[in-house]
Amino acid sequence: MVTRRLPGPVEERLARDYDVVAGRDDRPLTLDDWRARSAQADAVLCTPADRVSREVVELLPPTVRIVATFSVGYNHVDLGACAERGIVVTNTPDVLTDATADVALLLLLGAARRAAEGEALMRARAWTGWTPTQLLGTHVGGKSLGIVGYGRIGQAVARRALAFGMTVHYLSRREKADAGSPATWHPDETSFWPVCQFLSLHLPATPETRRYLDAARLARLPRGAIVVNTARGDVVDDDALIAALKSGHVAAAGLDVFDGEPDFRPEYADLPNTFLLPHLGSATFETRCAMGYRALDNLDAYFANREPKDVVRRG
Repeated sequence: MVTRRLPGPVEERLARDYDVVAGRDDRPLTLDDWRARSAQADAVLCTPADRVSREVVELLPPTVRIVATFSVGYNHVDLGACAERGIVVTNTPDVLTDATADVALLLLLGAARRAAEGEALMRARAWTGWTPTQLLGTHVGGKSLGIVGYGRIGQAVARRALAFGMTVHYLSRREKADAGSPATWHPDETSFWPVCQFLSLHLPATPETRRYLDAARLARLPRGAIVVNTARGDVVDDDALIAALKSGHVAAAGLDVFDGEPDFRPEYADLPNTFLLPHLGSATFETRCAMGYRALDNLDAYFANREPKDVVRRG
């Protein structure tokens, strides 16, 4: 069972190697959809737009032994319910690092240089010509970038930021090896937040990180900071960020992910100092194909009685 349309080469490999019941309409599935489409399935290939809740897991037939998610994140899958049923869960790490890091820099630059306002002016055909004070943004070179979540994507963002002449700081329980990207490690939050003229979030979605960026942490950023989120929408307290954007304490935000997406807080769209994208972090043809191949590699391994490379472990 495949829940959504996938890039052409991935669907071709699926059709070659499996009997596929595929979702062709790219819409959220109802419980009846799950029940009907999984009826003869041995495996489910889902996406982060599909909530594989306990209720969904409990109605899957006993033939389903593996859920392969087309994503790095897996907070949309109830791991506990899958474990109780003996269902293996896999994800697709590593292959979307560069694409997501590129979008983080796109958001950082777009927010800093007021790109959304400039494009809106052009699309409205309202531009009357160059003036010395029009849409003045914030210079990036020489500024400091704070990164929360210094894994593969966070480190890839650091490398890109260094190329723009930024200094990089990261918050982490453990110091990470340099790997050619000099950055300052902050083992606790006391010294971290005040240096973040720019902030980029790369945290996983867990109960502990829900609404991590709250009013208290935002208040510790220097006034005029710029916030970027390509991680998960629910790591941000929307009320707190919207209030900080309205007050000017946060000068701008670049957001690719939202709590409850595709729904998101309408205030973000109403504010002029936001640069918004519809979850495009991994949205290149090459990356989405690589994600599909990784998911299929996991399925192939499982059905060949081998341990899939990317089994997700609880905790």
